[in-house]
Amino acid sequence: MNEATQQQPEEKTPHLCREHGSQKCKRMASELRDELLFTQPKSTHLGDCPICFIPIPPDSDKYYINACCSKVICDGCLHKGRLMGNTKPTCPYCRTPIPETQAEADRNVIKRAEANDPVAMRQMGAKRENEGDYSAAFEYWTKAAKLGDAGSHFHLSVMYNKGRGVDKDEQKGIYHLEVAAIGGHPEARYHLAIQEGRNRKIDRSVKHLIIAANLGDNESIQMLMVAYKAGHVDKEEFAAALRSHHAAVVESMKSPQREAARR
Repeated sequence: MNEATQQQPEEKTPHLCREHGSQKCKRMASELRDELLFTQPKSTHLGDCPICFIPIPPDSDKYYINACCSKVICDGCLHKGRLMGNTKPTCPYCRTPIPETQAEADRNVIKRAEANDPVAMRQMGAKRENEGDYSAAFEYWTKAAKLGDAGSHFHLSVMYNKGRGVDKDEQKGIYHLEVAAIGGHPEARYHLAIQEGRNRKIDRSVKHLIIAANLGDNESIQMLMVAYKAGHVDKEEFAAALRSHHAAVVESMKSPQREAARR
């Protein structure tokens, strides 16, 4: 059967809705969404360091975003680059001289944002938010989110949930939180767990906490401990989460360069 005669998935939806009713279709869509939402991501939204190819630690003080190329680089590789002995430090990824002033760094980020780099647009959004320009922040984050940036989806969820720069819309806030969580954003996952807990949906809250803990999120493993003491998580499940959290934080992110950077 060639591609022209194959029935595409979107063509089946109206037929199913006519046959089974809109309520059943909504339930099926909800189940498919949950299947996607509760699938364990392979890594956080930060991915791997492009130099050592080891997962980026979730702690913001253990990685850097270079203004020249907008690459997220671990502190170990940055530390190693500084020891290369160059008279003028360069980016360990693209070898561009590291800006000597903040103004120069800001100009580089602006150039990257104008070139539709989602990481640079996320940075520009954060800068505009700090300056109180919420409209500009919203615009940057919206553009980056459309390019699939999980971090920008998380920032948009905060704006919608707090009504900061936009009309408060909890539904849109949840949507952006879920997209960010699916993309591997641990903090977004933690916030979803808190919301589900407030709604008395403990099973869903625990699922979110386990996924975030497996990604190395410290707040989630602490909250999971509270859930375990309250009897919402069994012993085997909690022990497995502890092992996965330890592996994510310690084992999978260890390297000689990172240990040297810590020292």
